[in-house]
Amino acid sequence: MTRSVGLLLVPDFSMMAFSAAVEPLRAANDFTGTAAFNWAIFSADDAPVVASNGITITPTHKRRASPELNYLFVCSGKSVADYRDEGVFRWLRQLAHRRISIGSVSTGAFILARSGLLDGYRCTIHWESLPAFREEFPKAHATRSVYEIDRDRCTCSGGTAAVDLMLKLITDDLGVDTALGVAQQFQHDRMRTSDDKQGNARDAIVNFQSPRLAAAISLMYANIETPVTPNRIAASVGLSLRQLERLFHKYCDSTPQRYYLALRLEHARRLLLETNMSILSASIAAGFASQSHFTKCYRTHFQRTPKQERSQFFGKGAGPVVTH
Repeated sequence: MTRSVGLLLVPDFSMMAFSAAVEPLRAANDFTGTAAFNWAIFSADDAPVVASNGITITPTHKRRASPELNYLFVCSGKSVADYRDEGVFRWLRQLAHRRISIGSVSTGAFILARSGLLDGYRCTIHWESLPAFREEFPKAHATRSVYEIDRDRCTCSGGTAAVDLMLKLITDDLGVDTALGVAQQFQHDRMRTSDDKQGNARDAIVNFQSPRLAAAISLMYANIETPVTPNRIAASVGLSLRQLERLFHKYCDSTPQRYYLALRLEHARRLLLETNMSILSASIAAGFASQSHFTKCYRTHFQRTPKQERSQFFGKGAGPVVTH
């Protein structure tokens, strides 16, 4: 039986994530010599869509005349903070009502959540966007997994994680031998599962160099909104403050205080660019007691104010609808 997969492309979508979703399906057809999968490409207005790398993709079908689908995946990129297309949200809810499995690649989980389709569901998104996503959608159970399949919702963390999600779908439909054959075609050494967690290169290097330093940084990540003191962090990982300071100096060329402040400011920046939170709300979510202190620290760290950050990213007169 042929399985039909739809992909809704949002302007500035990630070409990497899009290719990682489609190519395993094409390879599965080649491997089996059958039309095991077909795919349809959509856009919100049925017009061609420009990816983040400037390449334009033309939809294969009109959204209101879509073929019967088994899956529909939303593929977007970094510019999702101001995405508020109620027509698309209604369409996604209609598809979900027809018991079509709804999913996302890259930052598409933002759009699913704004459609009300992830409340009470386990889901995932790229680790950089995870804090902003959790702030905006507390009813969704966002994890750090490479991908998540919860009932009829399928989300992945972006990049090559879409390959792993598609390999799971191929395994379920065509068997593990076919999935392994597809993985080998792409030099994909290991099929990751939903038990595999996302990481980033910095975390991996720090963990290898000093597990206690990695534990201290993890504690900082877990306490962004309510920062803890360096003394408490040191005690929690079994070090003296002096020992903790030496580790940060050796491996991070920083002090614990400066490193922690940078994490909080990076968190605030993601909230400003990926949500419609006000500057005041973003500052509170990053653990700052006053907006003026937040603005001062932000300007020192990024050489621009939070307001300038939004203006530069979205352009003059553009950007998310900010609620105060």
